[in-house]
Amino acid sequence: MSRVQLALNVDDLDEAVAFYSRLFGTEPAKRRPGYANFAITEPPLKLVLLENPGQGGSLNHLGVEVADVDTVDSEQARLADAGLASIDERGTTCCYAKQDKFWVEGAPNGERWEIYTVLADSQTFSAESPQGTVCCGNENSADAKPASTAASRR
Repeated sequence: MSRVQLALNVDDLDEAVAFYSRLFGTEPAKRRPGYANFAITEPPLKLVLLENPGQGGSLNHLGVEVADVDTVDSEQARLADAGLASIDERGTTCCYAKQDKFWVEGAPNGERWEIYTVLADSQTFSAESPQGTVCCGNENSADAKPASTAASRR
């Protein structure tokens, strides 16, 4: 199963969670300080809310959540064959989950896309990956603070 991920910056997490819970008729699948995500069945969507006061209403990043590492690998190969470069992140901790993923480079308007699978839950928002990159491509989150402390990220 694959689903599109939409990660939004929000000014007030509680207010955003209340709104999106009503909009999609479901509660968050995960809720942590400065962070919430919804695993919406219909339409298939992973909605991620990152509390970033002063950045509310703006796009943080986009993604495609896939079922497993093999799918991450096959999508990365497919996109490379199509001429799109990527930045590999394996065994990284991001958004309270250990993940294998890559970031697609070269979007025409600078939007950021990740293709990822969740390997395990994590109690920390982020941690520096073995490749030296950090959650959501944000160097400011290397110290594993929740998103609300990294308002300058975008």
